[in-house]
Amino acid sequence: MAFLGLFVALAICLVVSTHGSFGRKNVVDGPSNGICDSSVTTHGYQCQELEVTTKDGYILTLQRIPEGRTSKVSGNEAKEPVILQHGVMVEFWNWTWDDLVTYDLPAVFDYVSNQTGQKINFVGQSLGTLIALAAFSEGKLVNQLKSAVLLSPIAYLNNLNAVLLNIAARRYVDKKLLAFGKAEFDPKGAICTTILRIICAFPGIDCSNLLTRLTGPNCCVEPGTVSQYLVNEPQSTSTMNLAHLAQTIRTGTLAKYDYGTPQDNQAHYGQDTPPLYNLTNIPNNIPLFISYGGQDALADVTDVKNLLDNYLNSHDKDKLIVQFIPEYAHYDFIMGNNANDRVYKDVTAFLKRTF
Repeated sequence: MAFLGLFVALAICLVVSTHGSFGRKNVVDGPSNGICDSSVTTHGYQCQELEVTTKDGYILTLQRIPEGRTSKVSGNEAKEPVILQHGVMVEFWNWTWDDLVTYDLPAVFDYVSNQTGQKINFVGQSLGTLIALAAFSEGKLVNQLKSAVLLSPIAYLNNLNAVLLNIAARRYVDKKLLAFGKAEFDPKGAICTTILRIICAFPGIDCSNLLTRLTGPNCCVEPGTVSQYLVNEPQSTSTMNLAHLAQTIRTGTLAKYDYGTPQDNQAHYGQDTPPLYNLTNIPNNIPLFISYGGQDALADVTDVKNLLDNYLNSHDKDKLIVQFIPEYAHYDFIMGNNANDRVYKDVTAFLKRTF
Protein backbone atom coordinates (compact mmCIF):
# COMPACT_ATOMS: atom_id res chain seq x y z
CA MET A 1 0.00 0.00 0.00
CA ALA A 2 1.59 3.26 -1.10
CA PHE A 3 2.71 5.93 1.36
CA LEU A 4 3.37 9.62 0.96
CA GLY A 5 6.09 11.17 3.09
CA LEU A 6 5.49 11.17 6.84
CA PHE A 7 4.42 14.60 8.13
CA VAL A 8 3.97 15.60 4.47
CA ALA A 9 0.93 13.63 3.41
CA LEU A 10 -0.99 11.06 5.39
CA ALA A 11 -4.28 9.44 4.58
CA ILE A 12 -5.60 10.46 7.96
CA CYS A 13 -3.25 12.52 10.09
CA LEU A 14 -4.90 13.25 13.42
CA VAL A 15 -3.29 15.32 16.13
CA VAL A 16 -5.13 15.20 19.46
CA SER A 17 -5.06 18.82 20.55
CA THR A 18 -7.21 19.09 23.66
CA HIS A 19 -8.83 17.25 26.52
CA GLY A 20 -11.55 19.77 27.10
CA SER A 21 -15.08 20.90 26.39
CA PHE A 22 -15.54 22.90 23.20
CA GLY A 23 -18.55 23.75 21.05
CA ARG A 24 -19.84 20.84 19.02
CA LYS A 25 -19.61 21.16 15.26
CA ASN A 26 -19.50 19.06 12.11
CA VAL A 27 -16.40 18.62 9.96
CA VAL A 28 -15.16 22.04 8.88
CA ASP A 29 -12.29 22.78 6.52
CA GLY A 30 -9.96 25.18 8.29
CA PRO A 31 -12.12 27.29 10.63
CA SER A 32 -10.77 30.72 11.47
CA ASN A 33 -8.07 30.62 14.14
CA GLY A 34 -8.04 26.81 14.28
CA ILE A 35 -4.84 24.77 14.16
CA CYS A 36 -5.55 24.05 10.49
CA ASP A 37 -5.51 27.77 9.69
CA SER A 38 -2.60 28.68 11.95
CA SER A 39 -0.23 25.78 11.31
CA VAL A 40 -1.22 23.62 8.33
CA THR A 41 -2.96 25.35 5.42
CA THR A 42 -0.37 28.13 5.54
CA HIS A 43 2.14 25.50 4.35
CA GLY A 44 0.04 24.43 1.40
CA TYR A 45 -1.75 21.38 2.81
CA GLN A 46 -5.45 20.66 2.95
CA CYS A 47 -6.70 20.34 6.51
CA GLN A 48 -9.97 19.52 8.24
CA GLU A 49 -10.99 20.22 11.83
CA LEU A 50 -12.77 17.26 13.46
CA GLU A 51 -14.25 16.50 16.85
CA VAL A 52 -14.50 13.24 18.78
CA THR A 53 -16.42 12.80 22.04
CA THR A 54 -14.98 10.46 24.65
CA LYS A 55 -17.03 8.10 26.80
CA ASP A 56 -16.60 10.43 29.78
CA GLY A 57 -18.07 13.33 27.82
CA TYR A 58 -15.03 15.34 26.79
CA ILE A 59 -14.79 16.72 23.27
CA LEU A 60 -11.45 16.29 21.51
CA THR A 61 -10.40 18.53 18.67
CA LEU A 62 -8.45 16.79 15.91
CA GLN A 63 -6.95 17.84 12.60
CA ARG A 64 -6.90 15.71 9.44
CA ILE A 65 -4.46 16.14 6.56
CA PRO A 66 -5.96 14.05 3.73
CA GLU A 67 -3.16 14.36 1.17
CA GLY A 68 0.13 16.00 0.31
CA ARG A 69 0.87 19.33 -1.30
CA THR A 70 1.80 17.78 -4.63
CA SER A 71 0.59 14.17 -4.47
CA LYS A 72 -3.18 13.90 -4.61
CA VAL A 73 -5.22 10.92 -3.45
CA SER A 74 -7.31 9.31 -6.19
CA GLY A 75 -10.81 8.06 -5.51
CA ASN A 76 -9.80 4.38 -5.40
CA GLU A 77 -6.49 4.83 -3.59
CA ALA A 78 -6.36 3.81 0.08
CA LYS A 79 -3.74 5.26 2.39
CA GLU A 80 -2.91 3.88 5.80
CA PRO A 81 -4.04 6.06 8.71
CA VAL A 82 -1.44 7.56 11.07
CA ILE A 83 -2.27 9.18 14.40
CA LEU A 84 0.20 11.77 15.71
CA GLN A 85 0.08 12.34 19.49
CA HIS A 86 1.90 15.32 20.99
CA GLY A 87 3.32 15.88 24.45
CA VAL A 88 2.21 17.32 27.75
CA MET A 89 0.34 20.59 27.22
CA VAL A 90 -3.36 19.98 26.64
CA GLU A 91 -6.34 21.82 28.09
CA PHE A 92 -9.06 21.46 30.75
CA TRP A 93 -8.39 20.90 34.38
CA ASN A 94 -10.02 17.88 36.10
CA TRP A 95 -7.97 15.03 34.67
CA THR A 96 -4.61 13.28 34.63
CA TRP A 97 -2.89 11.31 31.91
CA ASP A 98 -4.78 8.25 33.18
CA ASP A 99 -7.82 9.76 31.44
CA LEU A 100 -5.89 10.05 28.19
CA VAL A 101 -5.13 6.32 28.48
CA THR A 102 -8.66 5.30 29.42
CA TYR A 103 -10.78 7.66 27.33
CA ASP A 104 -9.03 9.97 24.88
CA LEU A 105 -6.72 7.69 22.96
CA PRO A 106 -9.32 4.88 22.64
CA ALA A 107 -11.88 7.42 21.37
CA VAL A 108 -9.47 8.65 18.70
CA PHE A 109 -8.53 5.10 17.68
CA ASP A 110 -12.20 4.12 17.44
CA TYR A 111 -12.96 7.15 15.29
CA VAL A 112 -10.09 6.55 12.86
CA SER A 113 -10.79 2.82 12.72
CA ASN A 114 -14.47 3.40 11.94
CA GLN A 115 -13.63 5.98 9.29
CA THR A 116 -10.96 3.95 7.50
CA GLY A 117 -11.62 0.29 8.26
CA GLN A 118 -7.86 -0.15 8.57
CA LYS A 119 -5.31 -0.83 11.27
CA ILE A 120 -3.62 2.30 12.60
CA ASN A 121 -0.04 3.50 12.76
CA PHE A 122 0.63 5.53 15.89
CA VAL A 123 3.36 8.17 16.27
CA GLY A 124 3.84 9.67 19.73
CA GLN A 125 6.36 12.01 21.32
CA SER A 126 7.06 12.63 25.01
CA LEU A 127 3.79 12.23 26.99
CA GLY A 128 2.28 10.79 23.81
CA THR A 129 4.60 7.81 24.22
CA LEU A 130 3.74 7.38 27.90
CA ILE A 131 0.00 7.12 27.34
CA ALA A 132 0.55 4.71 24.44
CA LEU A 133 2.78 2.40 26.49
CA ALA A 134 0.32 2.49 29.40
CA ALA A 135 -2.60 1.73 27.08
CA PHE A 136 -0.77 -1.15 25.38
CA SER A 137 0.11 -2.61 28.80
CA GLU A 138 -3.60 -2.82 29.62
CA GLY A 139 -4.47 -4.43 26.29
CA LYS A 140 -6.07 -1.26 24.95
CA LEU A 141 -5.73 -0.33 21.24
CA VAL A 142 -3.64 -3.38 20.37
CA ASN A 143 -6.28 -4.99 18.16
CA GLN A 144 -6.59 -1.77 16.13
CA LEU A 145 -2.85 -1.11 15.92
CA LYS A 146 -0.55 -1.83 12.99
CA SER A 147 2.61 -0.24 14.46
CA ALA A 148 3.80 2.36 16.95
CA VAL A 149 6.58 4.94 16.74
CA LEU A 150 7.79 6.37 20.06
CA LEU A 151 9.99 9.48 19.84
CA SER A 152 11.86 10.68 22.97
CA PRO A 153 9.87 8.13 25.03
CA ILE A 154 9.11 8.74 28.68
CA ALA A 155 7.86 6.11 31.09
CA TYR A 156 10.03 5.69 34.17
CA LEU A 157 11.48 9.02 35.33
CA ASN A 158 13.95 7.87 37.98
CA ASN A 159 16.88 9.65 36.32
CA LEU A 160 15.10 12.74 35.04
CA ASN A 161 17.85 15.25 34.30
CA ALA A 162 15.62 18.33 34.04
CA VAL A 163 16.78 20.07 37.22
CA LEU A 164 13.89 22.54 37.45
CA LEU A 165 11.27 19.78 37.20
CA ASN A 166 13.14 17.62 39.71
CA ILE A 167 13.21 20.42 42.27
CA ALA A 168 9.52 21.22 41.72
CA ALA A 169 8.51 17.57 42.09
CA ARG A 170 10.63 16.81 45.14
CA ARG A 171 9.48 19.97 46.93
CA TYR A 172 5.85 18.99 46.28
CA VAL A 173 4.97 22.16 44.36
CA ASP A 174 2.11 20.24 42.74
CA LYS A 175 0.53 19.43 46.11
CA LYS A 176 0.77 23.05 47.19
CA LEU A 177 -0.95 24.23 44.02
CA LEU A 178 -3.77 21.71 44.48
CA ALA A 179 -4.12 22.65 48.15
CA PHE A 180 -4.65 26.26 47.06
CA GLY A 181 -7.31 25.15 44.58
CA LYS A 182 -5.24 25.84 41.46
CA ALA A 183 -6.78 23.33 39.06
CA GLU A 184 -5.27 24.99 35.96
CA PHE A 185 -1.52 25.23 35.51
CA ASP A 186 -0.68 28.09 33.16
CA PRO A 187 3.05 28.11 32.27
CA LYS A 188 2.75 31.75 31.24
CA GLY A 189 0.81 32.81 34.33
CA ALA A 190 1.88 34.73 37.42
CA ILE A 191 2.02 31.68 39.69
CA CYS A 192 4.36 29.78 37.38
CA THR A 193 6.53 32.88 37.02
CA THR A 194 6.80 33.13 40.81
CA ILE A 195 7.68 29.43 41.14
CA LEU A 196 10.38 29.76 38.51
CA ARG A 197 11.79 32.85 40.19
CA ILE A 198 12.08 30.96 43.49
CA ILE A 199 13.64 27.86 41.96
CA CYS A 200 16.03 29.86 39.79
CA ALA A 201 17.32 31.59 42.93
CA PHE A 202 18.63 28.26 44.26
CA PRO A 203 22.45 28.01 44.34
CA GLY A 204 23.86 26.48 41.16
CA ILE A 205 20.63 26.78 39.16
CA ASP A 206 21.11 28.48 35.79
CA CYS A 207 17.86 29.70 34.24
CA SER A 208 19.41 31.76 31.44
CA ASN A 209 18.04 29.27 28.90
CA LEU A 210 14.84 27.72 30.22
CA LEU A 211 14.27 25.49 27.19
CA THR A 212 17.68 23.90 27.72
CA ARG A 213 17.12 23.56 31.47
CA LEU A 214 13.81 21.77 30.87
CA THR A 215 14.55 19.62 27.81
CA GLY A 216 18.33 19.37 27.45
CA PRO A 217 20.69 21.13 25.03
CA ASN A 218 18.82 20.81 21.74
CA CYS A 219 21.49 20.69 19.07
CA CYS A 220 19.46 21.48 16.01
CA VAL A 221 16.56 23.76 16.94
CA GLU A 222 16.97 27.17 15.36
CA PRO A 223 16.07 30.35 17.33
CA GLY A 224 13.41 31.29 14.77
CA THR A 225 11.73 27.92 15.26
CA VAL A 226 11.67 28.41 19.03
CA SER A 227 10.17 31.88 18.60
CA GLN A 228 7.43 30.49 16.36
CA TYR A 229 6.76 27.72 18.90
CA LEU A 230 6.45 30.21 21.75
CA VAL A 231 3.72 32.15 19.92
CA ASN A 232 1.20 29.44 20.86
CA GLU A 233 3.04 27.26 23.35
CA PRO A 234 3.31 26.22 26.07
CA GLN A 235 -0.40 26.10 26.81
CA SER A 236 -2.17 25.49 30.09
CA THR A 237 -2.64 21.99 31.43
CA SER A 238 -4.31 20.32 34.39
CA THR A 239 -2.47 20.69 37.69
CA MET A 240 -3.60 17.14 38.48
CA ASN A 241 -1.81 15.97 35.34
CA LEU A 242 1.43 17.62 36.40
CA ALA A 243 0.91 16.18 39.90
CA HIS A 244 0.63 12.73 38.35
CA LEU A 245 3.93 13.23 36.52
CA ALA A 246 5.50 14.55 39.74
CA GLN A 247 4.35 11.39 41.55
CA THR A 248 6.11 9.33 38.88
CA ILE A 249 9.33 11.28 39.48
CA ARG A 250 9.11 10.95 43.27
CA THR A 251 8.19 7.28 43.46
CA GLY A 252 10.22 5.90 40.56
CA THR A 253 7.23 3.76 39.57
CA LEU A 254 4.64 3.96 36.82
CA ALA A 255 1.25 3.95 38.49
CA LYS A 256 -2.19 5.47 38.22
CA TYR A 257 -2.86 8.78 39.93
CA ASP A 258 -2.47 8.72 43.71
CA TYR A 259 -5.41 10.54 45.29
CA GLY A 260 -3.44 11.05 48.49
CA THR A 261 -5.18 8.88 51.08
CA PRO A 262 -6.01 5.17 51.34
CA GLN A 263 -9.70 6.10 51.57
CA ASP A 264 -9.67 8.10 48.34
CA ASN A 265 -7.67 5.47 46.51
CA GLN A 266 -10.09 2.81 47.76
CA ALA A 267 -12.96 4.86 46.33
CA HIS A 268 -11.33 5.00 42.90
CA TYR A 269 -9.43 1.70 42.68
CA GLY A 270 -10.71 -0.61 45.43
CA GLN A 271 -7.26 -0.65 47.06
CA ASP A 272 -5.19 1.58 49.32
CA THR A 273 -2.55 2.43 46.71
CA PRO A 274 -2.88 3.22 43.01
CA PRO A 275 -2.44 0.22 40.67
CA LEU A 276 0.80 -0.05 38.74
CA TYR A 277 1.05 -0.05 34.97
CA ASN A 278 2.98 -3.23 34.15
CA LEU A 279 4.79 -2.56 30.89
CA THR A 280 5.94 -6.19 30.69
CA ASN A 281 2.33 -6.89 29.66
CA ILE A 282 2.82 -5.06 26.35
CA PRO A 283 2.30 -7.70 23.63
CA ASN A 284 5.66 -8.82 22.27
CA ASN A 285 4.50 -8.79 18.66
CA ILE A 286 3.56 -5.10 18.39
CA PRO A 287 5.87 -3.49 15.82
CA LEU A 288 7.72 -0.73 17.70
CA PHE A 289 10.14 1.95 16.54
CA ILE A 290 11.81 3.74 19.46
CA SER A 291 14.07 6.75 18.95
CA TYR A 292 15.83 8.57 21.80
CA GLY A 293 18.57 11.15 22.21
CA GLY A 294 21.77 11.28 24.22
CA GLN A 295 21.17 14.84 25.47
CA ASP A 296 17.50 14.51 26.42
CA ALA A 297 16.82 15.81 29.93
CA LEU A 298 13.28 14.36 30.04
CA ALA A 299 13.70 11.00 28.31
CA ASP A 300 17.01 10.33 30.03
CA VAL A 301 19.23 7.69 28.43
CA THR A 302 19.32 5.59 31.63
CA ASP A 303 15.54 5.61 31.91
CA VAL A 304 15.05 4.65 28.26
CA LYS A 305 17.56 1.80 28.68
CA ASN A 306 15.61 0.69 31.74
CA LEU A 307 12.48 0.56 29.58
CA LEU A 308 14.28 -1.40 26.87
CA ASP A 309 16.28 -3.75 29.08
CA ASN A 310 13.75 -4.56 31.80
CA TYR A 311 10.31 -4.15 30.22
CA LEU A 312 10.74 -4.68 26.46
CA ASN A 313 13.58 -7.19 26.72
CA SER A 314 11.34 -10.06 25.60
CA HIS A 315 9.94 -8.18 22.62
CA ASP A 316 10.11 -9.98 19.28
CA LYS A 317 13.47 -8.94 17.82
CA ASP A 318 12.05 -8.47 14.32
CA LYS A 319 9.32 -6.20 15.71
CA LEU A 320 11.53 -3.77 17.65
CA ILE A 321 13.74 -1.11 16.07
CA VAL A 322 15.76 1.15 18.38
CA GLN A 323 17.41 4.33 17.15
CA PHE A 324 19.83 6.31 19.31
CA ILE A 325 20.89 9.84 18.29
CA PRO A 326 23.72 10.96 20.61
CA GLU A 327 23.44 14.70 19.91
CA TYR A 328 19.63 14.98 20.17
CA ALA A 329 17.67 16.44 23.09
CA HIS A 330 13.92 16.43 23.64
CA TYR A 331 12.74 19.03 21.13
CA ASP A 332 15.17 18.08 18.37
CA PHE A 333 12.80 15.24 17.51
CA ILE A 334 9.98 17.61 16.58
CA MET A 335 11.73 20.90 15.76
CA GLY A 336 15.26 19.94 14.71
CA ASN A 337 16.35 21.39 11.36
CA ASN A 338 17.75 17.98 10.38
CA ALA A 339 14.98 15.82 11.89
CA ASN A 340 13.76 14.79 8.45
CA ASP A 341 17.11 13.15 7.65
CA ARG A 342 17.94 11.95 11.17
CA VAL A 343 14.52 10.67 12.23
CA TYR A 344 11.56 11.00 9.86
CA LYS A 345 13.03 9.12 6.90
CA ASP A 346 13.65 6.11 9.13
CA VAL A 347 10.17 6.44 10.62
CA THR A 348 8.65 6.53 7.14
CA ALA A 349 10.61 3.42 6.10
CA PHE A 350 9.38 1.66 9.25
CA LEU A 351 5.75 2.56 8.55
CA LYS A 352 6.06 1.22 5.00
CA ARG A 353 7.08 -2.22 6.23
CA THR A 354 4.73 -5.19 6.05
CA PHE A 355 4.59 -6.98 9.40
